[in-house]
Amino acid sequence: MSALASDSLPVEHAALHVPSLQDVAKVLQTGLSENFGTVSVEVVECPDLKEWGLAAEGLGGATRLMDVGGVPYLMPTPMKEKIYDMKDYPKLSNLEKGGFVIGAGAGPWPYIDRNAEMMPNLTVNEDGSVVQKTKISRTFDEDNSYKTLDLPSTETRNALLGNLFISEGKKGNVLKISCKNRTGPKNFVSCMRETLLAHYGEEAVGMGGVFKVLSGKLKIHVMPDFSPCPINSDEDVNNWLKFYEVPSPFTVLSTFISRDPGLDLRVEHSHGWGEAEVSSGGHYHYDTTPAEVEYLGYYNLAQYIYRLDKPVNTHSFGRD
Repeated sequence: MSALASDSLPVEHAALHVPSLQDVAKVLQTGLSENFGTVSVEVVECPDLKEWGLAAEGLGGATRLMDVGGVPYLMPTPMKEKIYDMKDYPKLSNLEKGGFVIGAGAGPWPYIDRNAEMMPNLTVNEDGSVVQKTKISRTFDEDNSYKTLDLPSTETRNALLGNLFISEGKKGNVLKISCKNRTGPKNFVSCMRETLLAHYGEEAVGMGGVFKVLSGKLKIHVMPDFSPCPINSDEDVNNWLKFYEVPSPFTVLSTFISRDPGLDLRVEHSHGWGEAEVSSGGHYHYDTTPAEVEYLGYYNLAQYIYRLDKPVNTHSFGRD
């Protein structure tokens, strides 16, 4: 099934509040310290993220978030025709010469003829060629096992929904965030988002990047194939999803925005993958060994939020 024509898709966008990285570092240092025993947040030159398996070296240059489609296209019943081409995302967010796309989304179901989690991770060059590092995680109905696969460079479709951080992929200053020993109830991403919400209030602040779980275990989910029955509540969602506990190290692509400025956004979303021999991957929920966990992340601020193909009929369940 072909992707929808990009020129047929409605796009909205809004400028985000962009404080200095130094200011955000101080805010996050304080907020994360209420949830973790050891915290360090500093502004550093971005390391070469290709060494972490990413498709570009940095998170800098013309930064933006993009929220594609949405959970209402997945449930109550899937709108399978909602298929997009990630090669279009830079241009749709006004990056005419291509860009670096990372984040979380639903995989291209026609590729394996079933629903799957996806870890978008690609650089779209000005000539339309792609550096593809995207992975998907799919389940097997026979025994509820799952597997994480690399997508070929020829497969750049994204079905139903996606939450992306898009940039020029340049080196530059970023936030380096290190946390150990979780002492509070919030996961790593939610703690950052809620900290920014509490500090900046009505001013929406967006961030995207990558983090590693260096030690400890974590809870993830992987979507099975599309449900034969309508999904109408969070309880239905949890009964449908497949949950797993996985070991570290685990690399996670992550986006969040402190508050929704009226665009019907999913305010945080993070997908990742484990070491090759483990073949783990999926949607990050939280760590399950708080005394042992250690996080290391690199994030940058987004200048804009782009809303692509916003559902007309919406709902709020299934967005955790």
